[in-house]
Amino acid sequence: MKNDFERFENDRMIEDPTNYRWGVFYFNPKDARIAVPKRSKIMGWTLNFANIYTYLLIFALIGIGLLFGWISR
Repeated sequence: MKNDFERFENDRMIEDPTNYRWGVFYFNPKDARIAVPKRSKIMGWTLNFANIYTYLLIFALIGIGLLFGWISR
């Protein structure tokens, strides 16, 4: 379970505008999470594009979609 400091630090990183590229893409190498809540928490989640596993997840989802598309022909 996370302590209060970790929660505070994670929230602070999400709110910091320097951790966003072009104001849209969350990019923070200090944050180990793949998916992080958006600045407005009711809007859902976004991906941390500084994490290599984010790209692996994106490529895996694209690959699965292409595979299903190819199989369903």
